[in-house]
Amino acid sequence: MLNFSWWVNRKDRFGNNLFEGGFLGLDNIGVFDRSAPLPTGGHLEQADGTAWVSLFCQNMLEIAVELATNDNFYEDMAIKFADHFIWIARAMNQTGPEGMWDEEDGFYYDVLRLPDGSARRLKVRSMVGLLPLGATSVIEPWQRERVPRVDKVLRERLKRMPELRESIHATGPGHFGYNERGIAALVNENRLRRILTRMLDENEFLSPYGIRALSRYHAEHPFIVDVQGQQYRVNYLPAESDTGMFGGNSNWRGPIWMPVNAVLIRALLSFYLYYGDNFKIECPTGSGKVMNLFEVAKEIANRLTRIFLKDKSGRRPVYGGTEKFQTDPLWKDHILFFEYFHGDNGAGLGASHQTGWTGLVAKLIELFGRMDGPQFLNAGKSGAFAKGRAQEVETISV
Repeated sequence: MLNFSWWVNRKDRFGNNLFEGGFLGLDNIGVFDRSAPLPTGGHLEQADGTAWVSLFCQNMLEIAVELATNDNFYEDMAIKFADHFIWIARAMNQTGPEGMWDEEDGFYYDVLRLPDGSARRLKVRSMVGLLPLGATSVIEPWQRERVPRVDKVLRERLKRMPELRESIHATGPGHFGYNERGIAALVNENRLRRILTRMLDENEFLSPYGIRALSRYHAEHPFIVDVQGQQYRVNYLPAESDTGMFGGNSNWRGPIWMPVNAVLIRALLSFYLYYGDNFKIECPTGSGKVMNLFEVAKEIANRLTRIFLKDKSGRRPVYGGTEKFQTDPLWKDHILFFEYFHGDNGAGLGASHQTGWTGLVAKLIELFGRMDGPQFLNAGKSGAFAKGRAQEVETISV
């Protein structure tokens, strides 16, 4: 609660439910250093920061629902977090030239608010614009049944204020998904399809080894801003950074980062639990191959896993051109979990012992090796977790 309150009270400068937050761990992803005063003056409204707080609301809502089972005091807390989510969605999804959503591009961008009151989108196609997908949570029927008052209050509120309902993904009576599931999501069906069309394009985000942090589009089309005679630019850089921003020892302008790929996979699986086979999309874009969202998630997971597996020539992409690790019998089968990976060839970059997040690949291997789409669809989100062999067998047999 303290951390949530800090975000709401300290990072929403004008109380309009659009959040800042600085670099947010994405280091040099923006055209400006997001942890420093802007050379233009003014401030940034961040699509990724706002999406993070939206997901935070959903997480806190789920916790409150669990606690309300034994103490109805937490029903009011659940309503509070649901309200926050709806108001954030309303602010983030506003249309028009000053909103984060660009209807022409079908993508979310940060918005630069200048001292004179004007605003402009910073049209960098990056992970910043993909992360609104992450603010997605499935609402199982049993969760609604635990807090009927919360469900009733929210339905009445959305009925009285239809403009709020229109800013989120359709849900509720008449809009329940597979097995009567509801969904809390920033992104509606139309925007989901448009964002995924870009994300699954191998000329943009989809690498042979996962989702890039910056679209390959910017290799030929760098994003450039001139401020008082100084040029700021974002180029596609699939390997190391070419700037000293954040010490120059990490790079979010093209490489593949495991933690945000895991966030996107979680989102795809959540949407799949809601849609089932009623939502399919071309993957890769332009290939003619159509997949449901479980299959898309698995395809991305397989590409991430490919980083560490031997290819047809017996070489592991993770070790790139380092012959010692590729061929030495004492090294070649001892896998290092690098910080991030080359956006085109999968070679490991940055710190070589970043198991804390790159080790997520083990969960992806376990999850997609344990169940297929229909099994997951019937088990629900609890099916993503296996607590020992007995529960695993029970989950799969559902």
